Amino acid sequence: IVIHLESFQQFLIDYKLQVDGKDYEVTPFINSIYHSNETLAFSNFFHQVKSGKTSDAETLMETSLFGLSTGSYMVNYGGTNTAYAAPSILAQTGDYTSAVFHGNTGSFWNRNNTYKQWGYNYFFDSSAFTEKTDENSFQYGLNDKYMFPDSIKYLEQMQQPFYVKYLTVSNHYPYTSLSGDEKEQGFPLAETKDETVNGYFATANYLDSAIKDFFDYLKETGLYDNSIIVMYGDHYGISDTRSSNLAELLGKNPETWSNYDKAMLQRVPYMIHIPGYTGGGISNTFGGEVDALPTLLHILGVDTSSYIQMGQDLLSPDNKQIVAFRTSGQYVTPQYTSYSGRLYNTQTGEEITNPDETTKKDNEAIRKAVATQLSMSDAVQTGDLLRFYTPNGLKPVDSSTISY
Repeated sequence: IVIHLESFQQFLIDYKLQVDGKDYEVTPFINSIYHSNETLAFSNFFHQVKSGKTSDAETLMETSLFGLSTGSYMVNYGGTNTAYAAPSILAQTGDYTSAVFHGNTGSFWNRNNTYKQWGYNYFFDSSAFTEKTDENSFQYGLNDKYMFPDSIKYLEQMQQPFYVKYLTVSNHYPYTSLSGDEKEQGFPLAETKDETVNGYFATANYLDSAIKDFFDYLKETGLYDNSIIVMYGDHYGISDTRSSNLAELLGKNPETWSNYDKAMLQRVPYMIHIPGYTGGGISNTFGGEVDALPTLLHILGVDTSSYIQMGQDLLSPDNKQIVAFRTSGQYVTPQYTSYSGRLYNTQTGEEITNPDETTKKDNEAIRKAVATQLSMSDAVQTGDLLRFYTPNGLKPVDSSTISY
């Protein structure tokens, strides 16, 4: 079970919003999952999206290939390109049935066509749920506390084992999605000069509550004990242009807010929750969304050695820990952060203005690795190159057999 945490940034984990001298924990339930010894959690996991935003995140997480440098892969190529994505791989290696639940229209980001190419058996969009009203929805779809319960009648009919994805929407810009839902108001707004920042914590709290309710359902039915539950943030919620308004809330000085601070805000949660497992913990390994699929597949025992994937297993000691951002020349490693034309020491946040020869050599190698990873992914994506290659044990999806 994969839960897509819309616009959810890592700094929300364990964050307490102080209003009128009182602390309010924003995401208490997600925090408990993050710290559970049944969870493999990653504290330095970065989104790698560009203009495709949510669709880029889905592409990265499902296929271990990047979105495009301009535009959305799902819109431009998703409905036609051959792909080997998580639902197809799991169907062929483990006989999984698959579905997506989303409270918006199926044509948004061309999902209704892309999901067929990725091998999803079912797609339940807004037409499958309660009729949208001013009280239960907003411009991006049905609010999460309605979407999750509405999905149950379909989830209960899914043939097991299944791979399902839930796309949440309530924690979406402009973070006012609860304005018509009177019973959900109550979490305080932050007190900055930016209304977008102010509302971000309340909608994140609503999302947290909706997920807790869903977990309660899974536990009551017994599904919880037999499931692996993945949660990830798709991209930033507060953009770089607004992020300095967060500075004081994060204990920083707005006057000295730097490109390093902006780079660190690109971290998003990635958690793999395995009920009954006791070897979990929080890993400091650096990685990004492109690394999620090989990590998950290896946990499930799938041999990916013949697959065309740009990511690396986050649990492998051989992981290079180089995180490529989609913007040219931007990256993060445990040692270096390159962002908006500035180079920083990742551990201290200090800018490196006069790099020595070793630093220059190290970063030249990193830049080359980043450029190679992105160019290889672009060649595959824009050239539909997977139509020429069939991994061992897999067949391409015949999308004509899938109808939503």
